[in-house]
Formats: sequence, C-alpha cells, structure tokens
Amino acid sequence: MVPGGAIKARVYDRAMHSHAIDLVAAYGDNLNFYWGEDHDPRPRPMAFGEAMKQELHRLSIAVVGVSGTGSIVAEQVLRMGAGEVIVVDFDHIEDKNLNRILNSTQADAAAKALKVDVFKAAAARISPQTRVRAVPLDVSKREAIMAAAQADIIFSCVDGLEARHICDRLASAMLQPLFDVGVTIPVRTPSRGMVIANISGRVDYVQPGGTTLADRGVYTPELLEAEYLRRTDPIMYAARVQEGYMPGAGQEAPAVICVNMHAASAVVLEFVARAYPYRLDGNAVFAHNEFDLAAEERSCATDGAFPANPTGLLGAGLRSPLLGLPGLEDCP
Repeated sequence: MVPGGAIKARVYDRAMHSHAIDLVAAYGDNLNFYWGEDHDPRPRPMAFGEAMKQELHRLSIAVVGVSGTGSIVAEQVLRMGAGEVIVVDFDHIEDKNLNRILNSTQADAAAKALKVDVFKAAAARISPQTRVRAVPLDVSKREAIMAAAQADIIFSCVDGLEARHICDRLASAMLQPLFDVGVTIPVRTPSRGMVIANISGRVDYVQPGGTTLADRGVYTPELLEAEYLRRTDPIMYAARVQEGYMPGAGQEAPAVICVNMHAASAVVLEFVARAYPYRLDGNAVFAHNEFDLAAEERSCATDGAFPANPTGLLGAGLRSPLLGLPGLEDCP
C-alpha cells in the first residue's frame, strides 16, 4: 500500500523476476480499482464522465442471460464503454422474444439465431472497439463458468433459479462483485377478468465475503427443487403444486420491455454508484433493493440485515468439484 491508500502488487516467477500486477481491485460497499502504472494515487473518476468511460474500457464485464433484461444491461455497458463484454446464454431468438430483446429482428427469429450472436453482431456496429465474447451455453456448463470467471464484474440477468444459484457461487469462489436483477409481473383472474397483481423487481449487489443471494432468500432449496422438478417431471411438479408441497408459477404478462428497462437501468446504476460514487447517503444501505411499480413502493436493506451462512467457497477459485457442486463436474 502506497501513501494515499492505493494498493499495488507484484508476483515473482521461478527465477525471482518480479512482474507488476496490472490491476488490484478492492470490493466492499464501493468498488475501488488500483492500476499498476499509476505512480500517484488518483481520485476515483467522476460518474458519467470521460474518465469513467476510459476506465470502463479497461474492464471486462460478464452478462449472464441476454434476454429481456440482460440484452438491455449488455447494451448499456457496451455503450458506456466497457472494454470487454462476455455474454452467456444458450437460447435462440424466437418470435415471442421480439417485443423485449434489443436488436432482435424477424430475420433472427426465422433463422433461430443465438441471442449472444445477435448481441455480438449489434455490438460490432455500435462499438467496434469493444471485445465481445459470445458464449452460447447454459451457465451450468464448465466452459460458460470458465468464461464468466474471467470477468471483473458479473451481471446476473437470468430467469432460472439454478442459473442464479451458479452465478451466486461463482462470484463467491472468484471474489467477483455480483449484480443480480429480477422482474416479475404476476396476474390474477378475479370475477371481473385478468388484472395485474403487482409489478415487482429486485436489484442485489453481492460483495465478496458478504451475504449471498441464498442468504437473502432470493432463492431457496425448495424453489430450486421446484424448478428442477418442473423441468424434468412436469406431471409430478403439477401434482405436488396441487398438494401444496411446491410453489406454483403464475402467469406473466409478455409486453414488459418498459419494466425490463426500468430494472436494467436500476442494476447498471447500482454498479455505477459503487464504482464511481455519486449517492449522497453512500452505498452501504443499498445492498438489497426492491420495487413495486403497482403500489409505488420501494425498499432497501444493508448487507448486514441478513444472516450469513458461509459456504466455504470464498476465494476457492475453480477447484474441483466446480463451485462445490459435484453435478457440474459432468457438464462439459
């Protein structure tokens, strides 16, 4: 640590020759980046300024899930100047996606184009100086995990709980800051017809060593089991929902791009606020954020508001079993 608080590091090879580390990052309520060639401590760049854009061009950002919300998150970090964007999604464009995935077209749906390839093609036109790595795999696959592990920052924009569970464990194992976003618009059918029950969203920032998404109840073992059963045995799943043993899945309205944009902007702003602080009250209180647009209600909570249950994964890297989940060892 040098005067002023900046942190520098070097490694030594077998011949005891030193090599400077390009970047040392300190992740807490704020994200601090210390660059090896900076001889004097520098103040953090101002949010939304040219210096912020220049620093973002040196960072690698992974976006897991590039559908309704994820395509908007990926577009934002691309246009803000990220040097590398790693997009992970196994799925193809379909007609039903065209109302909420940016840059998708009828031709993409007809060709069943991969969502990551659609983003990569658009990125080449928008920001050709940005490196885009398209990973057309489920995040549970080893290659996808290895790719996301290379990023400085992870955005989790997934629909499934298993994928969210993997992002949660990956961020802990690799000491990566994780920004997770989710949106739901359940409907109900009273006597007067189908109506919106609520329009809810959530943004979580998970810092290394802090409480995880699991600790915060974003997903539970019961919900993970329900999702697995729904995918592998729909008949059994329906029976257990009917019996009250499993949570059921409500209908969701499809024309939701305006809500997705609201949530995607919120999660990217959460990243900006922590890397380039602009909040008057600081960042500590905003670890877990919820909003309900139907009720016009918002709430937030600190990291310390949740009980921590250490998994033993913190800083474990990609040792076997991968992310502490033996089932992933069989995934190529």
